[in-house]
Amino acid sequence: METSELIAKYDLLLAPKFFDASTCGKIIEQLAGSPCTPATVYGRSESGAVDERVRRTSRLTPSQTTLELVTQRLLEYKETIEQHFRISLTDCEEPQFLRYNVGDFFVAHQDGNTGMLKLTTDATRKISITIFLNAQSNEQLGAGYCGGSLKFSNYRAEKEYREFELPSEPGLLVAFRSELTHEVIPITHGERYSIVSWYR
Repeated sequence: METSELIAKYDLLLAPKFFDASTCGKIIEQLAGSPCTPATVYGRSESGAVDERVRRTSRLTPSQTTLELVTQRLLEYKETIEQHFRISLTDCEEPQFLRYNVGDFFVAHQDGNTGMLKLTTDATRKISITIFLNAQSNEQLGAGYCGGSLKFSNYRAEKEYREFELPSEPGLLVAFRSELTHEVIPITHGERYSIVSWYR
């Protein structure tokens, strides 16, 4: 199955070079030495809870300047998101800056708009986004990582469409409906840096 067919089937919006290589490198350099905490899972409490059986990754704290840069860029892109998904949006949640180390993962889940999440705030999530900051490879090369693919699944679809691992590259933004099932498969080498957020 061609990648372009799967992208269309899952109704993904891809924006290559949403951030250029230089910007990605500067963000990673800053994040590498920033404070971090275990990322939480929502749906069981209002503030989220750490559950490493479900999600194991670190949430990093960027500078205020970097946070504002990413937030502003996402808000500027909102109209493109609305046009693609034929939907009306208000704003986006504060971006999360993440680092996945070897063995880290996020099991198959949905981000909202499904009735499965109990939080009122999560129920308003309409479109999810991921921005990849560094390179993924099949080989252990440089500052990239192996494993860690963003994988989509729909087991009600025809057999050839049931699973799809999206090829990633630095600066690529992918947007998808928040009710779409997705996961991050375990990292096998290196560190995976990414940014996630949600349009509401």
